[in-house]
Amino acid sequence: MKTKVSVSPGTKRELRSLGSRIREARLRRELTQELVAERASVSTRTIWRIEKGDPAVSMGAYAMVLQSLGLLEGWGNIADSLGDQLAEEQLRKRAPKDLT
Repeated sequence: MKTKVSVSPGTKRELRSLGSRIREARLRRELTQELVAERASVSTRTIWRIEKGDPAVSMGAYAMVLQSLGLLEGWGNIADSLGDQLAEEQLRKRAPKDLT
């Protein structure tokens, strides 16, 4: 049995934005949903759901569609500025005191 995923409003908004950008990329390339579905090995219904930003669609399906559009490269790069800042603070705390 599948578990229903509960997502925050912010996550829904980001997925809708991603879906919209995927749709725009497909249309700029003048590709049909059918052709992208075939290239990504998913159904046309899945393409439709991705373009709507459906959170129940697997990340793998999103990735396959991005790959079929030539947009997968760099997709996994996450800018973690908060993590970088926290790591820098930890380094400063651990730095040895100047003994001179």
